[in-house]
Formats: sequence, C-alpha cells, structure tokens
Amino acid sequence: MAQKATAPQTPAPQALALLEYASVSAGVAAVDRMLKESPVALLRCGSVHPGRYLALVGGTVAATAVAHGAGAAVGCERNRLADEVLLPDPHPALAAAVMGARAAPTGDALGVVEMGSSPGLLRALDAVLKAVPVGLVEVRLADDLGGHALAQIDGLIQDVQEALEMMTAAAGPRLVDTALLPRLDDTLRDVLGAGTRFAACAHRTPAGAEILGGEV
Repeated sequence: MAQKATAPQTPAPQALALLEYASVSAGVAAVDRMLKESPVALLRCGSVHPGRYLALVGGTVAATAVAHGAGAAVGCERNRLADEVLLPDPHPALAAAVMGARAAPTGDALGVVEMGSSPGLLRALDAVLKAVPVGLVEVRLADDLGGHALAQIDGLIQDVQEALEMMTAAAGPRLVDTALLPRLDDTLRDVLGAGTRFAACAHRTPAGAEILGGEV
C-alpha cells in the first residue's frame, strides 16, 4: 500500500470539521463566527472553484463541534451552506492528507474517486479508511478541479474495489466518477507519486516508447 506520506510536522487534531459555502462572503462570515465562538484551530480556509469557499478547522472534539455548529448556522442563515462534515476521530492518514501530506502508490491496485463535494469526500474516505485496509495516496479539495474533490487510494485489488463501492454508495448524487486500475503502469505510478496536477507532471519517456526520431 501507499508509503508513508511526507507531511507537515503538526500535531493531529482530535477532530476535524470541513464546511463548504456557495459564496465567498458567507464563508468569510462563517469563519469569523467560528473563531469568535470556539478556541479551535483554523487549519485552512479560502476560495475554491467555482466561486465557493472552504473552511477547515480542528482541535478537541468539543471545540470543533462548537465551531462546526457556528459555521453551519451562518451558512444556513444565508442559505449558502453547500455541504459540511464533522469528524470527531478522523483516521490519521486522512488528517495528514487534508494538510497536504502525500504518499507514493505502492499497492497492487489503485483507486481514484471524484466527488462534487469536498466534505462529502472526507466523510466517505474516513469511513472507508477505518473499515478497509487501503492506503491513502492523495486528497485534493476543490482547488484547480472545478469544485470537485479527488482522492487516490491503493492496496490489494479486492480491498480497493470494496473501498470504491463503499464510497460510491456514500456519495450518492455527489459522485462524479471512479476508476479502478488493477495493475498500475510503472510510469504512471511514478507520475502519480508526484501528484495529479498537469502543471506538476515532469516529462517521462518509458523505455521503448516511440518518439520523433525513433525509439529510445
């Protein structure tokens, strides 16, 4: 499965809450209220595609629950709460991944899941990681994805398939697409180990590849 991720060395929170707003204005107002009403850590917040706003907070279960409730209330008052999730005991790999940790895919199979909701993705991922022995390779939340949320998981093919089925059922209409790759190509494995962003992909020419001027 995925090798240990490189991650910022910060203490893992006891709880996480991610709230997604349909407008930047509502998101900023919600973060202000959350921080005023709860001694919670503001882990990340900002605008994402397409004109939405994400707020990720963490801390003790009690503080995070208060912040989550305050942030959700602002969104509901303005009719701008797109989705939300409160995770009282997030899986350690998920807590690290939402803070930017990555892992190299090493499992027999790779699974990719894409949803239309960042909180929805975290909700499904947390349940899957606690129930199925798969590794978490990458999590991306809305940025440069047109508002979609993306995750890669790896492990034995039967485990990855079970995880994808669980996430598909949990996502419902928020599911965009999934993919199961039973035997990941070695070149693609190397590429995905560095990330899924087009701009970050370095040129690679596999042995025997046909290029202008002949084979290499």
